[in-house]
Amino acid sequence: MIKLIVIDVDGTLTDGKIYMGSDGEVLKVFNIKDGCGIHDILIPAGITPIIMTGRSSKILEKRCNELGITEIYQGVSDKPRKLAEVVNCAGCDYSNVAYIGDDINDIGCMQLIKEAGGDVGCPADAVKAVKAIANFISLRKGGDGAVREFIEWLVCNEDED
Repeated sequence: MIKLIVIDVDGTLTDGKIYMGSDGEVLKVFNIKDGCGIHDILIPAGITPIIMTGRSSKILEKRCNELGITEIYQGVSDKPRKLAEVVNCAGCDYSNVAYIGDDINDIGCMQLIKEAGGDVGCPADAVKAVKAIANFISLRKGGDGAVREFIEWLVCNEDED
């Protein structure tokens, strides 16, 4: 049974573009359907959303606050190590975790989870190496509803168990 879903941000929850002005990052684009999936489907299903990203952004903090996401890990350079901490603190194991990511910095986490029997997914525009390990590949690109599709797939799979 999935208890946690770890969601990468840039390229997964967003389109992967970084909009920067002279004062730094000025814009991130989020899909409302992804947000609805997190807030109105995932959380009521008892699955805790966890954000884990290599970048840091005040914009992301604001969006997470709107969606009720309380576990946000930004500036993470070693995702597998942080994942181990998160899973340990939650009192579960990798088989109880789902992960959605799009690039090579997500592969370590995805392999750990998939090998343990958890679920791993990616957007349609993920890199080939990520697609090769994913057991769910969205028909949508990152930032275009891929996270929502993965959430619906997870919740439907949970209902069948």
